[in-house]
Amino acid sequence: MITMRAAVPDDADELVRLRRLMFLSMNGQDAPGSWERDAEAMARRLLTGPDPRLGGFVVPGDAPGAPHLAACAVGTVEERLPAPGHPSGRFGFIFNVCTDPRYRGRGYARATTEALLGWFAERGVTRVDLHATDGAEPLYRSLGFAEHSTPLSLDLRRHATAT
Repeated sequence: MITMRAAVPDDADELVRLRRLMFLSMNGQDAPGSWERDAEAMARRLLTGPDPRLGGFVVPGDAPGAPHLAACAVGTVEERLPAPGHPSGRFGFIFNVCTDPRYRGRGYARATTEALLGWFAERGVTRVDLHATDGAEPLYRSLGFAEHSTPLSLDLRRHATAT
């Protein structure tokens, strides 16, 4: 049995720590920086309120001296104009699924992602997107994810300017 709960604003620092571990796992490079402080502040803000835009589920750590959180799955709800296949106009995006290396192989990524998918469903989300690593692709496919329906997907990246 996996003990899990919804993420709360006080989890922001641990969500960011796990996010940093996720990036390290993805590309082998640790990238500490001011983004962590900004991400923590944003997570606190977006997890606050009666209908937060940020949803997350976490598994508390249980090893002595181990981090507070063992795993998380985090995503956002975005509203777009409704369309025939998406009458609510609500879309979900999962952008942070990570398990601390000390806790891997226990089913935490699956459990937290399933809980997040349930959270999206409760909010009328009709499509959920994510980007998967090669290692995580089988998990997401087993949950029903498939290639994007749009044959060509593009993005435009711009460098942030200081404010």
